[in-house]
Amino acid sequence: MPLVHEIDYGTPASKSTETVTLTIDGLQVTVPAGTSVMRASMEAGIQVPKLCATDMVDAFGSCRLCLVEVEGRNGTPASCTTPCAPGMVVHTQTERLKQIRKGVMELYISDHPLDCLTCAANGDCELQDMAGAVGLRDVRYGYEGDNHVKTRNNGDINAKWMPKDESNPYFTYDPSKCIVCSRCVRACEEVQGTFALTIEGRGFDSRVSPGAHEHFLESECVSCGACVQACPTATLTEKSVIAIGQPEHSAVTTCAYCGVGCSFKAEMRGEELVRMVPYKDGKANRGHSCVKGRFAYGYATHKDRILNPMMREKITDPWREVTWEEALAHVSSEFRRLQYQYGKDSIGGITSSRCTNEETFLVQKLIRAGFGNNNVDTCARVCHSPTGYGLGQAFGTSAGTQDFDSVEHSDVIMVIGANPSAAHPVFASRMKKRIRQGAKLIVLDPRETETVNSVHARADYHLPLKPGTNVAVITALAHVIVTEGLFDEAFIRERCDWSEFEDWAAFVAEPQHSPEETEKFTGVAADLVRGAARLYARGGNGAIYYGLGVTEHSQGSTTVMAIANLAMATGNIGRPGVGVNPLRGQNNVQGSCDMGSFPHELPGYRHVSDDATRDTFEKLWGVKLDNEPGLRIPNMLDAAVDGSFKGIYIQGEDILQSDPDTKHVSAGLAAMECVVVHDLFLNETANYAHVFLPGSTFLEKDGTFTNAERRINRVRKVMSPKNGLADWEVTQKLAQAMGLPWNYSHPSEIMDEIAATTPSFASVSYELLEKMGSVQWPCNEKFPEGSPIMHVGGFVRGKGKFIRTEYVATDERTGPRFPLLLTTGRILSQYNVGAQTRRTENIAWHAEDRLEIHPHDAEQRGIKDGDWVRLASRAGETTLRAFITERVSPGVVYTTFHHPETQANVITTDFSDWATNCPEYKVTAVQVAPSNGPSEWQQDYEDLSRQSRRIAGKLEAAE
Repeated sequence: MPLVHEIDYGTPASKSTETVTLTIDGLQVTVPAGTSVMRASMEAGIQVPKLCATDMVDAFGSCRLCLVEVEGRNGTPASCTTPCAPGMVVHTQTERLKQIRKGVMELYISDHPLDCLTCAANGDCELQDMAGAVGLRDVRYGYEGDNHVKTRNNGDINAKWMPKDESNPYFTYDPSKCIVCSRCVRACEEVQGTFALTIEGRGFDSRVSPGAHEHFLESECVSCGACVQACPTATLTEKSVIAIGQPEHSAVTTCAYCGVGCSFKAEMRGEELVRMVPYKDGKANRGHSCVKGRFAYGYATHKDRILNPMMREKITDPWREVTWEEALAHVSSEFRRLQYQYGKDSIGGITSSRCTNEETFLVQKLIRAGFGNNNVDTCARVCHSPTGYGLGQAFGTSAGTQDFDSVEHSDVIMVIGANPSAAHPVFASRMKKRIRQGAKLIVLDPRETETVNSVHARADYHLPLKPGTNVAVITALAHVIVTEGLFDEAFIRERCDWSEFEDWAAFVAEPQHSPEETEKFTGVAADLVRGAARLYARGGNGAIYYGLGVTEHSQGSTTVMAIANLAMATGNIGRPGVGVNPLRGQNNVQGSCDMGSFPHELPGYRHVSDDATRDTFEKLWGVKLDNEPGLRIPNMLDAAVDGSFKGIYIQGEDILQSDPDTKHVSAGLAAMECVVVHDLFLNETANYAHVFLPGSTFLEKDGTFTNAERRINRVRKVMSPKNGLADWEVTQKLAQAMGLPWNYSHPSEIMDEIAATTPSFASVSYELLEKMGSVQWPCNEKFPEGSPIMHVGGFVRGKGKFIRTEYVATDERTGPRFPLLLTTGRILSQYNVGAQTRRTENIAWHAEDRLEIHPHDAEQRGIKDGDWVRLASRAGETTLRAFITERVSPGVVYTTFHHPETQANVITTDFSDWATNCPEYKVTAVQVAPSNGPSEWQQDYEDLSRQSRRIAGKLEAAE
């Protein structure tokens, strides 16, 4: 396959619905009003030379290479900054223009190192291309190497290039190659919104600089790669390109990190990945990326990857490598033995939100059709299961209502329990751009996150609520909206049940729900709540985005329903710029839910007790399906401890590190007789495994992911699986070993089965995805090209349902022994349990989990910044280093959970959401004290991990 080439039109597309017609080089061209002459020329197939222009950023007009002549106008205007006008006659190639361009190009080359043959950008350099395009053959000025990029000492030229900045682990900055086009600076401002770069100096001394800092690694740069992508020369170059060379073929695929679902070109040399370049036609990211998707793919070839199946009799034994046939036959035999000995329900499985839709579909099919039960669950249990329940109750669907483009139409953006700047940075960049354009921002979060206070995008209202009081604060917002008459009566009467609204309105209007009353226990000042409520209700299009700070509570489902109430009450549903939008964590957590990964639901969120739904699958699969819901993950572990649950197949999920109350998880795993882990690395859960099946990365297989906006995106194989099999093939071979007559030859056939059985996917096929690029479900006969916005004209369930949301304080309480509240979250550079990002150079930004603690709380305990501290709760204790900051409020501490050495979930309790069992990660009563070293648990765990990672053969070789 060749390189996927994208046309750079020089300037962004105009969104005007009006058109103008002009003539360019004798061709009549019709374009939207506001289109630049440069873009109109490019769309007509006429290439105008350019250097400072690129369609990812606004026109700048500095390079003077794209000059044109316009009949009736004096001079030679820059085509990038000249808008098309009706009847305009443009000439892009005249003798006058040729001479001007050649002269301009000569000046650029005279001030540039002429090391093209050894330059990393050779073959991919716009300066080189433009020199050829304008026909430059001679340079009259100066002499080779005599230019501004040499350092000067007391006015004397020192024949030594300015040193390169190699501090960033992923790209090099070479100031000698800079042509001061400002494309990188503008990309940092307009695309990323970090404003980390500037042009330093004047005249010959001008060059790009990472702000006030000398090196990129020390600067505010977030390594999103926008500057590298924008650079037309080798000034900013990926180190992988320098090491490997230019790519020679590529394929468009989808990032395997967060739920934004960015599209990338995987650019290759043979089977070696050279770089990941964000794809401009990707409808989720629009050509942008973050440090993880852009650069942190090295885990795919990391030495820690396990490439051969392994088995062991006991978890204290070393692993021994076996063939695929032996491993799968053993698993099949053991699972059948366990079911014969302990009953049909004694085994189950966990699907992966890291794997494709097709792979997830097969795992739940294996459990239902092969195991004969519904004991299947997924990581959404511990993150967004309340989203599925809450939105399903209120709107009738278990997913967000908008596409990401919708934020461009928002006037007020409310972010609740989420920090997009760290967890969903590409969406955050789009959101912050809209805020810089004038949209207002409201943030509900215990911490002053980067989303609250970032460059040129600060929150108008920050409600620093006490962890665990989400329901009370959102109900207080509703109180203001109802009692001050700010609700949209026309919308409610048309789209919702009016009597249910009246009941809800009477409930929220009760005096105990007023901001003045709730302030007493939420910690949020009444005037902040009233101001935020008025802004959301009166400010125009109001959109709500929320994250795990909403769902991971004992009242997670209640909070989701309270959010839905707010949106319905103000009429903010069913059009661009509004809606209720869960920011999904993992790349395919939406898809794993869609595919039937919950024990009570078949694909498409249909209950297992529904006879008609079961009949559809029974006829196709040729088996009788159980009509009773199976066990959730916590129930599986409970049953294991009790002795009735004995075997589990875990695909791509590390429950020992990611799930709450680690001691309970380890006890459950230790009690099982056959734990099968199917993953890339010997993760923490594999410490308790008896069989390890090596997995494949997103680069090694075909399939689809579904992102947070319900967008189904293709994943394309760009290299052979290093373990020999894609994950869907592993599951199929296990099913065959268990006697199931599966014979899929390609994931497209699995998608055809999904479409045949799942109404919301009825029209989805690989052919459609190739044609459309991506689609958003529901995609069926009614919506043949998908549904960017849900609930247009009416709710899926018919009438929107208002639901009373009574605040019930969590059972987890602070007290003399545990006076502080711990909440947890993520950081930009690391991802989830860190299994991938810890095996990349991202470790340079976050080498350990730290405990954020307010200066007042630290002083009381005699803790200084960087000190080791003991973090203890009723469940357990761990140690980590302190980070003293005012980002957290007094009484609140915060940490991430990316490093297994910390084992933050040793601290979290087994309290969970009343409706879904989603764990209450965000509210744990703790005490913090100075520490001398690792906790007893950490020491025991380190010994267990070391013992569990022994592999026979490799162990002997090492000795």
